[in-house]
Amino acid sequence: MNSIEFFCNLAEPATALPHFWEHTVGSDHAPVALRADWQRQLQRCHNELGFQYVRFHGLLSDDMGTLVREKNELLFSFFNADKIFDFLLSIGMKPFVELSFMPTALASGKKTVFNYKANVTPPGDYKQWATLIQKLVSHWVERYGLAEVREWFFEVWNEPNLKSFWTGTQRDYFKLYRYTAEAIKKINSSLRVGGPATAKSEWIEDFVDFCERTKVPADFITTHQYPTDGFESDEETEVQLFKSQRGIMREVAQDTRRHSRGRPVYYTEWNSSSDSRDPLHDESYAAAFAVATIMESKGLVEGYSFWTFSDIFEESYFPSVPFHGGFGLLNLHGIPKPTYRAFELLHNIGTQQFLVDGLHETVDCSVIRKDSTVTVLLTNHTTPGHSIETEHLEIRLNNVPEPSDVHIERIDGEHANPKRVWEEMGQPEYLREREVEQLEEASQVVKERQRFKYESGALVLKTDLPPHAVAAITIAFAQGGNSGQ
Repeated sequence: MNSIEFFCNLAEPATALPHFWEHTVGSDHAPVALRADWQRQLQRCHNELGFQYVRFHGLLSDDMGTLVREKNELLFSFFNADKIFDFLLSIGMKPFVELSFMPTALASGKKTVFNYKANVTPPGDYKQWATLIQKLVSHWVERYGLAEVREWFFEVWNEPNLKSFWTGTQRDYFKLYRYTAEAIKKINSSLRVGGPATAKSEWIEDFVDFCERTKVPADFITTHQYPTDGFESDEETEVQLFKSQRGIMREVAQDTRRHSRGRPVYYTEWNSSSDSRDPLHDESYAAAFAVATIMESKGLVEGYSFWTFSDIFEESYFPSVPFHGGFGLLNLHGIPKPTYRAFELLHNIGTQQFLVDGLHETVDCSVIRKDSTVTVLLTNHTTPGHSIETEHLEIRLNNVPEPSDVHIERIDGEHANPKRVWEEMGQPEYLREREVEQLEEASQVVKERQRFKYESGALVLKTDLPPHAVAAITIAFAQGGNSGQ
Protein backbone atom coordinates (compact mmCIF):
# COMPACT_ATOMS: atom_id res chain seq x y z
CA MET A 1 0.00 0.00 0.00
CA ASN A 2 1.47 3.35 -1.06
CA SER A 3 2.14 6.01 1.55
CA ILE A 4 2.34 9.77 1.29
CA GLU A 5 5.80 10.82 2.43
CA PHE A 6 6.86 13.99 4.22
CA PHE A 7 10.41 14.91 5.26
CA CYS A 8 11.74 17.46 7.75
CA ASN A 9 15.32 18.23 8.78
CA LEU A 10 15.35 19.66 12.29
CA ALA A 11 18.95 20.81 11.89
CA GLU A 12 17.72 23.54 9.55
CA PRO A 13 16.67 26.94 10.97
CA ALA A 14 13.07 27.32 12.09
CA THR A 15 10.87 30.34 11.34
CA ALA A 16 8.53 32.14 13.72
CA LEU A 17 4.92 31.00 13.99
CA PRO A 18 2.99 33.71 15.86
CA HIS A 19 -0.41 32.57 17.13
CA PHE A 20 -2.28 35.18 15.08
CA TRP A 21 -5.49 33.10 15.21
CA GLU A 22 -5.68 33.76 18.95
CA HIS A 23 -5.74 37.55 18.63
CA THR A 24 -9.52 37.91 18.37
CA VAL A 25 -12.65 35.77 18.30
CA GLY A 26 -16.16 36.72 17.21
CA SER A 27 -19.54 36.69 18.92
CA ASP A 28 -23.15 37.62 18.08
CA HIS A 29 -24.36 41.04 19.24
CA ALA A 30 -23.64 43.03 22.34
CA PRO A 31 -26.65 42.19 24.59
CA VAL A 32 -25.79 38.46 24.68
CA ALA A 33 -22.50 39.44 26.35
CA LEU A 34 -24.56 40.27 29.45
CA ARG A 35 -25.63 36.59 29.77
CA ALA A 36 -23.93 34.48 32.43
CA ASP A 37 -23.60 31.44 30.13
CA TRP A 38 -21.99 33.57 27.39
CA GLN A 39 -19.51 34.90 29.93
CA ARG A 40 -18.66 31.41 31.21
CA GLN A 41 -18.04 30.17 27.68
CA LEU A 42 -15.87 33.15 26.76
CA GLN A 43 -13.75 32.74 29.87
CA ARG A 44 -13.22 29.07 29.01
CA CYS A 45 -12.15 30.02 25.48
CA HIS A 46 -9.73 32.61 26.84
CA ASN A 47 -8.24 30.17 29.35
CA GLU A 48 -8.01 27.12 27.10
CA LEU A 49 -7.61 28.61 23.60
CA GLY A 50 -5.76 31.84 24.33
CA PHE A 51 -8.10 34.37 22.70
CA GLN A 52 -7.20 37.94 23.67
CA TYR A 53 -9.94 40.11 22.11
CA VAL A 54 -13.62 39.59 21.34
CA ARG A 55 -15.70 41.34 18.67
CA PHE A 56 -19.47 41.58 18.36
CA HIS A 57 -22.15 43.59 16.57
CA GLY A 58 -24.64 46.15 17.81
CA LEU A 59 -22.87 48.04 20.58
CA LEU A 60 -24.73 51.19 19.53
CA SER A 61 -28.11 49.60 18.70
CA ASP A 62 -31.25 50.50 20.60
CA ASP A 63 -31.33 47.28 22.64
CA MET A 64 -28.13 48.42 24.37
CA GLY A 65 -29.66 51.79 25.30
CA THR A 66 -26.46 53.61 24.28
CA LEU A 67 -28.36 56.52 22.72
CA VAL A 68 -32.12 57.14 22.70
CA ARG A 69 -34.33 60.12 21.98
CA GLU A 70 -36.92 61.09 24.57
CA LYS A 71 -39.12 64.17 24.14
CA ASN A 72 -36.78 65.41 21.44
CA GLU A 73 -33.77 65.15 23.75
CA LEU A 74 -30.82 62.81 23.13
CA LEU A 75 -30.05 60.66 26.15
CA PHE A 76 -26.71 58.83 26.43
CA SER A 77 -26.28 55.74 28.59
CA PHE A 78 -23.05 53.70 28.54
CA PHE A 79 -23.97 51.49 31.50
CA ASN A 80 -24.59 48.25 29.56
CA ALA A 81 -21.47 48.70 27.44
CA ASP A 82 -19.44 49.30 30.59
CA LYS A 83 -20.77 46.11 32.20
CA ILE A 84 -19.56 44.10 29.20
CA PHE A 85 -16.15 45.73 29.09
CA ASP A 86 -15.74 45.44 32.86
CA PHE A 87 -16.23 41.70 32.49
CA LEU A 88 -13.79 41.40 29.59
CA LEU A 89 -11.05 43.19 31.49
CA SER A 90 -11.75 41.14 34.62
CA ILE A 91 -10.86 37.90 32.78
CA GLY A 92 -7.83 39.33 30.99
CA MET A 93 -9.48 40.04 27.63
CA LYS A 94 -10.10 43.24 25.67
CA PRO A 95 -12.75 44.47 23.21
CA PHE A 96 -12.25 44.69 19.47
CA VAL A 97 -14.83 47.46 19.26
CA GLU A 98 -17.13 47.28 16.25
CA LEU A 99 -18.90 50.65 16.12
CA SER A 100 -22.36 49.63 14.93
CA PHE A 101 -25.29 49.82 14.29
CA MET A 102 -27.16 53.13 13.96
CA PRO A 103 -29.20 54.29 16.96
CA THR A 104 -32.75 55.01 15.80
CA ALA A 105 -32.38 58.48 17.31
CA LEU A 106 -29.74 59.31 14.68
CA ALA A 107 -30.91 57.17 11.76
CA SER A 108 -31.83 58.56 8.36
CA GLY A 109 -34.11 55.61 7.56
CA LYS A 110 -35.98 52.64 8.99
CA LYS A 111 -34.31 49.61 7.37
CA THR A 112 -33.13 47.02 9.89
CA VAL A 113 -31.37 43.65 9.89
CA PHE A 114 -31.73 40.52 12.07
CA ASN A 115 -34.44 39.72 14.56
CA TYR A 116 -33.06 42.33 16.95
CA LYS A 117 -33.80 44.98 14.28
CA ALA A 118 -30.44 46.71 14.03
CA ASN A 119 -30.77 49.90 12.01
CA VAL A 120 -28.45 49.88 8.97
CA THR A 121 -29.03 53.36 7.54
CA PRO A 122 -26.54 56.24 7.54
CA PRO A 123 -26.91 58.94 10.17
CA GLY A 124 -29.24 61.79 9.40
CA ASP A 125 -26.61 64.12 10.82
CA TYR A 126 -22.96 62.99 10.68
CA LYS A 127 -21.96 65.59 13.27
CA GLN A 128 -24.36 64.04 15.78
CA TRP A 129 -22.84 60.62 15.02
CA ALA A 130 -19.37 62.08 15.65
CA THR A 131 -20.63 63.51 18.95
CA LEU A 132 -21.83 60.05 20.02
CA ILE A 133 -18.45 58.51 19.17
CA GLN A 134 -16.57 61.29 20.94
CA LYS A 135 -18.67 61.01 24.10
CA LEU A 136 -18.48 57.22 24.17
CA VAL A 137 -14.75 56.85 23.61
CA SER A 138 -13.94 59.76 25.95
CA HIS A 139 -16.01 58.03 28.62
CA TRP A 140 -13.98 54.83 28.20
CA VAL A 141 -10.69 56.71 28.38
CA GLU A 142 -11.86 58.34 31.60
CA ARG A 143 -13.17 55.04 33.04
CA TYR A 144 -10.38 52.66 32.02
CA GLY A 145 -7.45 54.97 31.39
CA LEU A 146 -5.70 55.94 28.17
CA ALA A 147 -3.03 53.25 28.57
CA GLU A 148 -5.77 50.59 28.48
CA VAL A 149 -7.96 52.01 25.71
CA ARG A 150 -5.03 52.61 23.36
CA GLU A 151 -4.66 48.80 23.30
CA TRP A 152 -8.19 48.42 21.92
CA PHE A 153 -9.19 48.45 18.27
CA PHE A 154 -12.01 50.65 16.96
CA GLU A 155 -13.55 49.22 13.79
CA VAL A 156 -16.08 51.32 11.89
CA TRP A 157 -19.33 49.46 11.08
CA ASN A 158 -19.87 45.95 9.74
CA GLU A 159 -19.92 44.89 6.07
CA PRO A 160 -20.93 48.24 4.53
CA ASN A 161 -20.47 46.78 1.05
CA LEU A 162 -23.60 44.67 1.58
CA LYS A 163 -27.00 46.37 1.31
CA SER A 164 -28.21 44.18 4.18
CA PHE A 165 -25.87 46.07 6.50
CA TRP A 166 -25.56 49.55 4.97
CA THR A 167 -28.15 51.28 2.81
CA GLY A 168 -25.74 54.05 1.86
CA THR A 169 -23.13 54.11 -0.88
CA GLN A 170 -19.42 53.48 -0.61
CA ARG A 171 -18.97 57.25 -0.55
CA ASP A 172 -21.43 57.46 2.39
CA TYR A 173 -19.42 54.83 4.28
CA PHE A 174 -16.18 56.69 3.67
CA LYS A 175 -17.86 59.80 5.08
CA LEU A 176 -18.97 57.84 8.14
CA TYR A 177 -15.45 56.50 8.55
CA ARG A 178 -13.92 59.98 8.29
CA TYR A 179 -16.22 61.45 10.93
CA THR A 180 -15.60 58.47 13.22
CA ALA A 181 -11.81 58.39 12.83
CA GLU A 182 -11.45 62.13 13.32
CA ALA A 183 -13.66 62.05 16.44
CA ILE A 184 -11.52 59.29 17.96
CA LYS A 185 -8.20 60.87 17.06
CA LYS A 186 -9.29 64.19 18.59
CA ILE A 187 -9.48 62.39 21.93
CA ASN A 188 -5.96 61.04 21.53
CA SER A 189 -3.92 60.38 18.41
CA SER A 190 -2.62 57.06 19.80
CA LEU A 191 -6.08 55.46 19.79
CA ARG A 192 -6.39 52.91 16.96
CA VAL A 193 -9.14 53.10 14.34
CA GLY A 194 -9.59 51.14 11.11
CA GLY A 195 -11.92 49.63 8.52
CA PRO A 196 -13.58 49.05 6.12
CA ALA A 197 -14.92 45.87 7.83
CA THR A 198 -16.22 44.65 4.48
CA ALA A 199 -17.52 41.25 3.44
CA LYS A 200 -15.70 39.24 0.76
CA SER A 201 -12.41 41.16 1.18
CA GLU A 202 -13.83 44.00 -0.92
CA TRP A 203 -13.18 47.76 -0.99
CA ILE A 204 -9.68 47.44 0.51
CA GLU A 205 -7.81 49.28 -2.23
CA ASP A 206 -10.56 51.92 -2.55
CA PHE A 207 -10.55 52.44 1.20
CA VAL A 208 -6.79 52.87 1.40
CA ASP A 209 -6.87 55.24 -1.60
CA PHE A 210 -9.54 57.33 0.12
CA CYS A 211 -7.65 57.52 3.42
CA GLU A 212 -4.37 58.45 1.78
CA ARG A 213 -5.97 60.99 -0.55
CA THR A 214 -7.95 62.74 2.21
CA LYS A 215 -5.33 62.22 4.96
CA VAL A 216 -7.83 60.33 7.12
CA PRO A 217 -6.07 57.99 9.57
CA ALA A 218 -6.39 54.23 9.09
CA ASP A 219 -4.24 52.38 11.61
CA PHE A 220 -5.27 48.92 10.43
CA ILE A 221 -7.35 47.12 7.80
CA THR A 222 -10.27 44.81 8.59
CA THR A 223 -12.36 42.63 6.34
CA HIS A 224 -14.18 39.27 6.24
CA GLN A 225 -14.01 36.13 4.14
CA TYR A 226 -15.88 32.85 3.85
CA PRO A 227 -15.09 30.27 1.15
CA THR A 228 -18.77 30.34 0.12
CA ASP A 229 -18.93 34.11 -0.37
CA GLY A 230 -21.09 35.02 -3.34
CA PHE A 231 -22.29 31.48 -3.96
CA GLU A 232 -24.61 30.80 -1.03
CA SER A 233 -27.79 30.81 -3.14
CA ASP A 234 -26.49 28.59 -5.93
CA GLU A 235 -25.67 25.11 -4.68
CA GLU A 236 -24.41 23.81 -8.04
CA THR A 237 -22.13 26.81 -8.58
CA GLU A 238 -20.89 26.52 -5.00
CA VAL A 239 -19.79 22.93 -5.57
CA GLN A 240 -17.96 23.93 -8.74
CA LEU A 241 -16.24 26.76 -6.86
CA PHE A 242 -15.11 24.33 -4.18
CA LYS A 243 -13.80 21.90 -6.76
CA SER A 244 -11.62 24.49 -8.43
CA GLN A 245 -10.54 26.81 -5.61
CA ARG A 246 -9.14 25.02 -2.57
CA GLY A 247 -6.95 27.63 -0.95
CA ILE A 248 -9.23 30.57 -1.78
CA MET A 249 -8.82 31.91 1.76
CA ARG A 250 -5.07 32.28 1.31
CA GLU A 251 -5.47 33.85 -2.13
CA VAL A 252 -7.81 36.61 -0.93
CA ALA A 253 -5.65 37.25 2.15
CA GLN A 254 -2.64 37.74 -0.12
CA ASP A 255 -4.57 40.34 -2.13
CA THR A 256 -5.75 42.10 1.03
CA ARG A 257 -2.20 42.18 2.36
CA ARG A 258 -0.96 43.77 -0.83
CA HIS A 259 -3.76 46.37 -0.98
CA SER A 260 -3.27 47.35 2.67
CA ARG A 261 0.11 48.93 1.76
CA GLY A 262 1.89 47.95 4.92
CA ARG A 263 -0.97 48.41 7.37
CA PRO A 264 -1.74 45.57 9.80
CA VAL A 265 -4.50 43.27 8.52
CA TYR A 266 -7.19 41.76 10.72
CA TYR A 267 -9.75 39.36 9.34
CA THR A 268 -12.57 39.96 11.81
CA GLU A 269 -14.83 37.19 10.48
CA TRP A 270 -14.11 33.84 8.86
CA ASN A 271 -15.46 30.29 9.07
CA SER A 272 -15.98 27.30 6.78
CA SER A 273 -19.21 28.86 5.49
CA SER A 274 -21.42 31.89 6.13
CA ASP A 275 -24.49 29.73 6.75
CA SER A 276 -25.53 29.88 10.42
CA ARG A 277 -27.28 26.50 10.05
CA ASP A 278 -24.55 24.52 8.28
CA PRO A 279 -24.34 20.94 9.63
CA LEU A 280 -20.63 20.85 8.76
CA HIS A 281 -19.96 23.44 11.48
CA ASP A 282 -20.58 20.70 14.05
CA GLU A 283 -18.37 18.08 12.41
CA SER A 284 -14.68 17.34 11.90
CA TYR A 285 -14.92 18.95 8.45
CA ALA A 286 -14.89 22.39 10.07
CA ALA A 287 -11.97 21.45 12.33
CA ALA A 288 -9.84 20.33 9.39
CA PHE A 289 -10.83 23.42 7.41
CA ALA A 290 -9.87 25.68 10.32
CA VAL A 291 -6.42 24.17 10.86
CA ALA A 292 -5.59 24.03 7.14
CA THR A 293 -6.74 27.62 6.62
CA ILE A 294 -4.83 28.96 9.62
CA MET A 295 -1.60 27.27 8.61
CA GLU A 296 -1.95 28.64 5.06
CA SER A 297 -2.43 32.18 6.38
CA LYS A 298 0.86 32.49 8.22
CA GLY A 299 2.59 35.80 7.44
CA LEU A 300 -0.48 37.39 5.83
CA VAL A 301 -2.50 38.64 8.80
CA GLU A 302 -1.92 40.05 12.26
CA GLY A 303 -5.26 38.71 13.50
CA TYR A 304 -7.66 36.04 12.25
CA SER A 305 -10.93 36.18 14.17
CA PHE A 306 -13.01 33.00 13.92
CA TRP A 307 -16.76 33.62 13.74
CA THR A 308 -17.87 32.66 16.44
CA PHE A 309 -16.80 31.20 19.80
CA SER A 310 -20.35 30.22 20.86
CA ASP A 311 -23.69 29.04 19.49
CA ILE A 312 -25.34 31.51 21.88
CA PHE A 313 -26.40 33.46 18.84
CA GLU A 314 -29.72 35.06 17.96
CA GLU A 315 -29.50 36.81 14.60
CA SER A 316 -32.46 34.83 13.23
CA TYR A 317 -33.94 33.29 16.39
CA PHE A 318 -32.57 31.67 19.51
CA PRO A 319 -32.23 27.92 18.80
CA SER A 320 -32.71 25.04 21.22
CA VAL A 321 -31.30 22.06 19.29
CA PRO A 322 -27.86 21.22 20.78
CA PHE A 323 -26.23 20.61 17.38
CA HIS A 324 -27.97 22.79 14.79
CA GLY A 325 -25.01 23.84 12.63
CA GLY A 326 -24.26 27.10 14.43
CA PHE A 327 -21.05 29.03 13.92
CA GLY A 328 -19.70 28.41 17.42
CA LEU A 329 -16.69 26.53 18.71
CA LEU A 330 -18.91 25.66 21.69
CA ASN A 331 -22.54 24.64 21.40
CA LEU A 332 -25.42 26.11 23.42
CA HIS A 333 -24.50 24.01 26.46
CA GLY A 334 -20.80 24.83 26.24
CA ILE A 335 -19.89 21.43 24.76
CA PRO A 336 -16.75 21.68 22.60
CA LYS A 337 -17.23 20.89 18.93
CA PRO A 338 -14.38 19.44 16.83
CA THR A 339 -13.38 23.01 15.88
CA TYR A 340 -12.89 23.88 19.55
CA ARG A 341 -10.60 20.91 19.98
CA ALA A 342 -8.70 21.93 16.84
CA PHE A 343 -8.07 25.40 18.32
CA GLU A 344 -7.00 23.68 21.54
CA LEU A 345 -4.39 21.64 19.66
CA LEU A 346 -3.21 24.81 17.91
CA HIS A 347 -2.95 26.68 21.20
CA ASN A 348 -0.65 24.02 22.60
CA ILE A 349 1.77 23.87 19.68
CA GLY A 350 4.90 25.96 19.68
CA THR A 351 6.01 29.11 17.92
CA GLN A 352 8.89 27.79 15.78
CA GLN A 353 8.04 26.10 12.48
CA PHE A 354 10.32 23.95 10.32
CA LEU A 355 10.26 23.53 6.57
CA VAL A 356 8.57 20.30 5.45
CA ASP A 357 9.17 18.63 2.09
CA GLY A 358 6.26 16.76 0.58
CA LEU A 359 3.11 17.65 -1.30
CA HIS A 360 -0.34 16.13 -1.57
CA GLU A 361 -3.70 17.30 -2.89
CA THR A 362 -5.60 16.92 0.41
CA VAL A 363 -2.98 16.24 3.12
CA ASP A 364 -0.94 18.99 4.77
CA CYS A 365 1.91 18.49 7.22
CA SER A 366 3.53 21.04 9.53
CA VAL A 367 6.31 20.54 12.07
CA ILE A 368 6.40 22.94 15.02
CA ARG A 369 8.75 23.13 18.01
CA LYS A 370 7.85 24.03 21.57
CA ASP A 371 10.55 23.83 24.24
CA SER A 372 11.69 20.19 24.34
CA THR A 373 8.86 18.86 22.16
CA VAL A 374 8.09 18.81 18.45
CA THR A 375 4.57 18.44 17.06
CA VAL A 376 3.73 17.07 13.65
CA LEU A 377 0.40 18.68 12.73
CA LEU A 378 -1.59 16.89 10.03
CA THR A 379 -4.82 17.62 8.17
CA ASN A 380 -6.63 15.67 5.48
CA HIS A 381 -9.11 18.10 4.01
CA THR A 382 -10.71 19.40 0.87
CA THR A 383 -13.90 21.24 0.01
CA PRO A 384 -17.25 19.63 -0.84
CA GLY A 385 -17.44 18.03 -4.26
CA HIS A 386 -13.75 17.14 -4.28
CA SER A 387 -12.44 13.57 -3.96
CA ILE A 388 -11.00 12.65 -0.57
CA GLU A 389 -10.18 9.33 1.12
CA THR A 390 -8.19 7.85 3.98
CA GLU A 391 -4.47 8.38 3.36
CA HIS A 392 -1.50 6.43 4.67
CA LEU A 393 1.28 8.74 5.83
CA GLU A 394 4.97 8.34 6.52
CA ILE A 395 6.78 11.26 8.16
CA ARG A 396 10.57 11.25 8.48
CA LEU A 397 12.30 13.65 10.85
CA ASN A 398 16.07 13.90 10.52
CA ASN A 399 18.63 15.16 13.05
CA VAL A 400 16.58 14.49 16.17
CA PRO A 401 17.61 12.88 19.46
CA GLU A 402 15.91 9.69 20.54
CA PRO A 403 12.38 10.42 21.82
CA SER A 404 11.33 9.75 25.39
CA ASP A 405 7.64 9.70 24.40
CA VAL A 406 5.53 9.93 21.24
CA HIS A 407 1.76 10.25 21.30
CA ILE A 408 -0.99 11.15 18.83
CA GLU A 409 -4.21 13.15 19.31
CA ARG A 410 -6.99 12.83 16.73
CA ILE A 411 -10.07 14.78 15.61
CA ASP A 412 -12.21 12.98 13.04
CA GLY A 413 -15.48 11.10 12.67
CA GLU A 414 -14.52 8.65 15.42
CA HIS A 415 -12.60 10.97 17.74
CA ALA A 416 -13.67 14.15 19.59
CA ASN A 417 -17.09 13.95 17.96
CA PRO A 418 -19.89 14.75 20.44
CA LYS A 419 -22.46 15.21 17.66
CA ARG A 420 -22.21 11.51 16.79
CA VAL A 421 -22.89 10.55 20.41
CA TRP A 422 -25.83 12.98 20.52
CA GLU A 423 -27.25 11.32 17.41
CA GLU A 424 -26.85 7.93 19.10
CA MET A 425 -28.83 9.35 22.05
CA GLY A 426 -31.73 9.96 19.65
CA GLN A 427 -30.98 13.67 19.07
CA PRO A 428 -32.73 15.03 22.18
CA GLU A 429 -33.61 18.69 21.77
CA TYR A 430 -33.35 19.51 25.48
CA LEU A 431 -30.43 17.96 27.31
CA ARG A 432 -30.38 16.74 30.88
CA GLU A 433 -27.34 17.39 33.03
CA ARG A 434 -26.10 13.82 32.68
CA GLU A 435 -26.37 14.02 28.88
CA VAL A 436 -24.33 17.24 28.87
CA GLU A 437 -21.66 15.45 30.90
CA GLN A 438 -21.63 12.52 28.47
CA LEU A 439 -21.27 14.82 25.47
CA GLU A 440 -18.51 16.82 27.16
CA GLU A 441 -16.66 13.55 27.71
CA ALA A 442 -17.24 12.53 24.08
CA SER A 443 -15.69 15.82 22.94
CA GLN A 444 -12.36 15.09 24.61
CA VAL A 445 -9.20 14.58 22.57
CA VAL A 446 -7.51 11.42 23.82
CA LYS A 447 -3.75 10.94 23.84
CA GLU A 448 -2.72 7.59 22.37
CA ARG A 449 0.74 6.07 22.14
CA GLN A 450 2.19 6.44 18.66
CA ARG A 451 4.48 3.75 17.29
CA PHE A 452 7.72 4.95 15.75
CA LYS A 453 11.05 3.82 14.42
CA TYR A 454 14.26 5.55 15.47
CA GLU A 455 17.74 4.96 14.13
CA SER A 456 20.86 7.16 13.93
CA GLY A 457 19.14 10.50 14.38
CA ALA A 458 16.18 9.71 12.12
CA LEU A 459 12.64 9.27 13.40
CA VAL A 460 10.01 7.62 11.20
CA LEU A 461 6.30 7.93 12.00
CA LYS A 462 3.48 6.12 10.22
CA THR A 463 -0.23 6.77 10.59
CA ASP A 464 -3.52 6.73 8.72
CA LEU A 465 -5.55 9.91 8.30
CA PRO A 466 -9.26 9.65 7.38
CA PRO A 467 -11.13 12.31 5.38
CA HIS A 468 -11.60 15.69 7.06
CA ALA A 469 -9.35 14.82 9.97
CA VAL A 470 -6.83 16.59 12.17
CA ALA A 471 -4.03 14.77 13.97
CA ALA A 472 -1.20 16.02 16.16
CA ILE A 473 1.77 13.76 16.85
CA THR A 474 3.84 15.15 19.70
CA ILE A 475 7.41 13.95 20.23
CA ALA A 476 8.96 14.57 23.64
CA PHE A 477 12.70 14.37 24.15
CA ALA A 478 14.61 13.43 27.24
CA GLN A 479 15.69 16.22 29.57
CA GLY A 480 18.52 18.10 27.90
CA GLY A 481 17.71 16.62 24.49
CA ASN A 482 17.91 19.09 21.61
CA SER A 483 14.93 19.01 19.27
CA GLY A 484 16.65 21.10 16.62
CA GLN A 485 19.10 23.93 16.28
